[in-house]
Amino acid sequence: MIFSYRVYGFDCASDVPIPGYSPAPLPSPHVDLAISIGSQPDWACQALTLPSRLIYAEPPVPGALISACTLTSFGSDRFFELAYGDGARFVIDNAGTRLWAAWSPPLIIDDLAIYLRGSVMGFVLRRRGITSLHASAVRMGAHAVVLCGATESGKSTTAAALGLRGVSVLSDDIVPLREEENGAYQVEPGYPWICLWPESVRNLLGNPNALPRLTPSWEKCYLSLNNGAFDSMRRPVGAIYVLAPRNSDLNTPRIEEMSGREAVLELVQNTYMNWLLDKGQRAAELDVLSRLASNVPVRRLIPHADPARIDLLCDLIVRDSEAAIGRQSLVRLASPR
Repeated sequence: MIFSYRVYGFDCASDVPIPGYSPAPLPSPHVDLAISIGSQPDWACQALTLPSRLIYAEPPVPGALISACTLTSFGSDRFFELAYGDGARFVIDNAGTRLWAAWSPPLIIDDLAIYLRGSVMGFVLRRRGITSLHASAVRMGAHAVVLCGATESGKSTTAAALGLRGVSVLSDDIVPLREEENGAYQVEPGYPWICLWPESVRNLLGNPNALPRLTPSWEKCYLSLNNGAFDSMRRPVGAIYVLAPRNSDLNTPRIEEMSGREAVLELVQNTYMNWLLDKGQRAAELDVLSRLASNVPVRRLIPHADPARIDLLCDLIVRDSEAAIGRQSLVRLASPR
């Protein structure tokens, strides 16, 4: 049996159901990504017999949700293996069209799916040449509003707070950006979950155990968006907010303007899996992000240290993004064609 999904703009087909993915009609005969789980397909067996080269070994981080990863090339970059410290491993072809996933006990499919929703799909996006931000995205009107920032800056928590008040969510953790010929940038939707730490669940819902865990062995939880809070449509980017460190100033939460140079530097620092890029790819990505910053408002968002003020933060994002998108629309209408 084949299970079909639409994730990050890709039509995917898997031989095993993948928790959290968005079911979709099987696109026949075209599939962007064929996923095999468990039994090793012939192409993966052959790939692992080719000469290998270690590309990257991530140092372990105590208490990290995702285990340390190694990236190995096989056959002069014809294939790649992402192997994690907990026993999860993934083999991917050069073009990012075939993927084999396997794991060792005590891991279960729910553990494997965390990688398939996150870093492994981030790697596939890189192989496809698609720049992605380490961010969450919500829909405002017909546009996507992107919330990016460092790990634990509050991206997912803010997106969840907006989702709980009726704002549709497009993506969590990874926001793929597709540049069109007219200069517009589109956000591809991810999957209908938002991943949250128990402390964030407590702040949003009053009880750290109010949401189910991603997997029995991990503490992180998920907020399902299958109740209509997930937007599965590609949306043009209307505004980007870079989350700064929280503080207790009386005038927070607040939004600050950023210069074009500041905006580009922040975006460069917040692209997903940017450690994969060589010098030429970094230069090409810098061009992409420079064009993005020149076409879309990029602003600094400073939350208050008190989590109880997240409603004020959400109000601020809604007001400011609606105004920013409205101004951009007027500029485009006034520009000569």
